Amino acid sequence: MDAFSIWKQKKKKPPLNNRLFLALYALAVSGAYLLSLPFILIFSFQKKYKESLPARFFLWKNRPLPENSIWFHACSFGETRALMPILEAFSKKHPEEKIVFTSTTNTGHDEAKKISSVARYLPFEPLLWFWTKQQKVLVVMEAELWYLLFYAAKRKGARTLLVNARISDRSYPKYRRFSWFYRHLFRHVDAVFAQSATDKERLEALGAHNVSVVGNIKLAATARTTREYRKPEGLVVTAASTHDGEEKPIIDAFLEFKKHHPEAKLLIVPRHPERFEKVADMAERIASDKGVGFSRWSVEKSLKDDIVLIDAMGELVNFYAISDIVILGGAFVPAGGHNPVEVLPFGCKLVSGRHIFNQRAIFSQMEGAIFCDADAIAQALEEAIGAPVLHLEKSLSIDPILKEIEHVV
Repeated sequence: MDAFSIWKQKKKKPPLNNRLFLALYALAVSGAYLLSLPFILIFSFQKKYKESLPARFFLWKNRPLPENSIWFHACSFGETRALMPILEAFSKKHPEEKIVFTSTTNTGHDEAKKISSVARYLPFEPLLWFWTKQQKVLVVMEAELWYLLFYAAKRKGARTLLVNARISDRSYPKYRRFSWFYRHLFRHVDAVFAQSATDKERLEALGAHNVSVVGNIKLAATARTTREYRKPEGLVVTAASTHDGEEKPIIDAFLEFKKHHPEAKLLIVPRHPERFEKVADMAERIASDKGVGFSRWSVEKSLKDDIVLIDAMGELVNFYAISDIVILGGAFVPAGGHNPVEVLPFGCKLVSGRHIFNQRAIFSQMEGAIFCDADAIAQALEEAIGAPVLHLEKSLSIDPILKEIEHVV
């Protein structure tokens, strides 16, 4: 096919129903954008949003990405970090290619800046019309299914890929109700890499095409410590990424466990930093009532006490490295669970709740995890002492994803 034919094919107008959907969708999101601007402006003054909201909704200090780059997009910290094996493997083979990154959260943006010299917040959809420039490829992580993101990138010549795609049991009915929307969206996605055969089936039912199963790419990542801490004597139990409603049963279970293991220590790492104060007040009160020691890492920088609140960001992997048992939060309440991959390199035992609907595919590729309800954590801790360490059932290859990206290089 000659150059003129390729240009003509790219410029060919989409069918009328697709153009009608595009017009209606663009009108709807633009209207929502205009109506929400006063509220966004108010929230922009809050510390948590003072950088991300102005960048995403007003393009404040948020210049367009340089053209003809390899564009990666992920939502938050975990998804951004999970892309590292792909970025590293691709950059090793193609060091001349420019890697650029967008994200939608503060934590994702902070991690993206460590990965790429060009990191931006993803603007809200109506702004993508003129913010998006021509790129070689767009690689989107997991469930960041923004219609105008794919449309604008594809329209300007990018090859569009969705990687690590999943649809949980809990969310699938909601996706099905809006299947008409996803059929339009997937018209602009060239290839999809699903976490499991079930995800592939569900994605295809929603209109996705060229879907391959490669597993959860988070399994390809290797957690790396940024600091080394001295392990205290006795068993170290780390309650990681805990949510509201989880800390108290974990502390109660640990204190019961500690009756038989007096040297044991509990490190609590809440998922959200805005909850540090609330968790500190509760843990200190319980520790005082039970006659055990409590301290905050930000104050003492010590692990000498029985219960220590790790009220600092970016330290979780460093404490996995000195842990014997990890209690992974987000699954003792119906939050969907959290990624257990970072636990793998450190030979820890793992205890989890049963609400793992967001992580079911990744847990299915692991062995050694102990699942229990919140009222059985103490027994699970006892069981963990003699249990095998968390380990992978089988390895994972990211080569199919790399080959798709390399089509445009």
